[in-house]
Amino acid sequence: MRLNDIHSPEDLKRVPLQELQAIADELRDYIIDTLSTHPGHLASSLGTVELTVALHYVFNTPDDKLVWDVGHQAYGHKILTGRREAFSTIRTYGGLSGFPKMAESPYDAFGTGHSSTSISAALGMATACRLQGNTSRAHIAVIGDGALTGGEAFEALNNVGASKANLLIVLNDNGISIDKAVGGLDAYLTQITSSRRYNQLKENVWRKLDGSEGGRRHDRSLGLFQRLTSTAKTAALGGSNLFESLGIRYFGPIDGHDIPQLVKMLQRLNELEGPKLLHIVTTKGKGLRQAEENPVVYHAPGKYDIRTGDQINSTAEGTPLKYQEVFGRTIIELAEQNPAIVGITPAMPTGCSLNLMMEQMPDRAFDVGIAEQHAVTFAAGLAAGGMVPFCNIYSSFAQRAYDQIIHDVALQRLPVVICLDRGGLVGDDGPTHHGVFDLAALRPVPGLTICAPIDEHDLRNMMYTAQLPGHGPVVIRYPRGCSEHADWQSPFEELVVGRGRRLREGRGEVAVVTLGTVGNDALRVADEVDADMYDMRWLKPLDTVLLDEIAAKGYRRIVTVEDGVRKGGFGEAVMEYFAERHPQVVSMVRILAIPDEFVTHGPVPQLKHDCRIDAEAIRASLN
Repeated sequence: MRLNDIHSPEDLKRVPLQELQAIADELRDYIIDTLSTHPGHLASSLGTVELTVALHYVFNTPDDKLVWDVGHQAYGHKILTGRREAFSTIRTYGGLSGFPKMAESPYDAFGTGHSSTSISAALGMATACRLQGNTSRAHIAVIGDGALTGGEAFEALNNVGASKANLLIVLNDNGISIDKAVGGLDAYLTQITSSRRYNQLKENVWRKLDGSEGGRRHDRSLGLFQRLTSTAKTAALGGSNLFESLGIRYFGPIDGHDIPQLVKMLQRLNELEGPKLLHIVTTKGKGLRQAEENPVVYHAPGKYDIRTGDQINSTAEGTPLKYQEVFGRTIIELAEQNPAIVGITPAMPTGCSLNLMMEQMPDRAFDVGIAEQHAVTFAAGLAAGGMVPFCNIYSSFAQRAYDQIIHDVALQRLPVVICLDRGGLVGDDGPTHHGVFDLAALRPVPGLTICAPIDEHDLRNMMYTAQLPGHGPVVIRYPRGCSEHADWQSPFEELVVGRGRRLREGRGEVAVVTLGTVGNDALRVADEVDADMYDMRWLKPLDTVLLDEIAAKGYRRIVTVEDGVRKGGFGEAVMEYFAERHPQVVSMVRILAIPDEFVTHGPVPQLKHDCRIDAEAIRASLN
């Protein structure tokens, strides 16, 4: 049987055990071939190919519930569960989601675009089954790519051990999240996997109980294996096992690319009641040399040459830097001038370009792992200690740290600079990653200063202004992707907090009022129709003096534009002010913003068009 003959896990189960590796090899080649021209998350799914095959071979999915964490490990899962022919549409408009999505397939037991949720979700499902009288269904949480460093995962582990739920946690240990894994947990797992004494003892026990040395399998071999290896681990490592201390039976580590061993272990664990954890060791990027050697770059490499594996660089010389690179270079400039500046990121140093500072100033830049809450409170502690922390978090990930932003930063008026990367529509990663809720969520928080640059020069000046004394907590929000100009580096200028500007004076009939980089589309439209154009720069404090001037102009139409949600966002802030101070202009205002719905994945221009915040919508609204 070939991969083309497998349309569901039921087809896979008809493959003899000794032929499963051939299926896995085909599956890996299919992922490599497809993603070379249809970019997606490559290295993570290459590392889980054998595990994916073994899980669907052993368990009765979709009745048994399989939860992937984080979801970009699940491309092989999508292919084996009836989506092979559609796989080339991954992360394209109208195509497959890049993450498990409950509405897409019954095999996707839970949506997992963000990390560290699988154990909580699987425990909830297992508990629901027990309460409904179903004790036969298996629940499996596959946690990897650094997701175990997230605080929610630890909270769930604590609950799992106390619950005695029939739950299997598969720890996919590859030493990598998107960047290199960090912290004490990574060191702990490395100690287990690298202990020569423990692994020799474990292998000796396993061979004797498994029958590979001629003996017969003992009915209680799995339990005996677990007890003996637990004792061996304590002796070899000099302490108790973390997971067993929490009441979770631990097995492993085993080779995550050895299908026969995986199948046997999963079959036996499926017969064992209660919470258990299987620790497997895999290679991220397995099967593609460049991805194995550089899993950070090949996490999502874009297009690459299928023959050589080398990336295809489509960036022309003179192309503007990404906003992320502007941030990374600017914070170094500022830190050279201000010794109090430090940088913090929750596991995204390469994505947000803090890696540049980590290379040049390793003592002043911190990757805290997938731990947004900790990142913000850590920044607050640094600020309380006299430092000026720049805490860079992707906008949609910062939603996890909302409590910390309010209680630990804003309430105490600590001078933390929160840089919200990936603000607005991010494109192919879709609704789990669009940074569209930040403006509306943070606007009500007392004490915050919130700004959004229209271009890279504004970003630099906002960063410069934010680190000056006396400004308290500042939020700077900017998008993913390239900035507006190739000449990104400009002298720093201190901005007046809460002061917007008129960028263009037109005929005085209509006006466009914007916040952030959507102002560039608006400015082009204003040039076409000879409209007045205002860049507010600051959501909080809002420039009410400028709004008073706008209200006094007598425009027949005022259009506000933003790439955040309408409800509670920038446009409604402007409308609220007009309703209170200038009610005569309220009927003239049109708000263009993200509608009250989750936005799908696809190219940003298409999504802007769908949400009616593109140039065409601005032009139409001015009429």
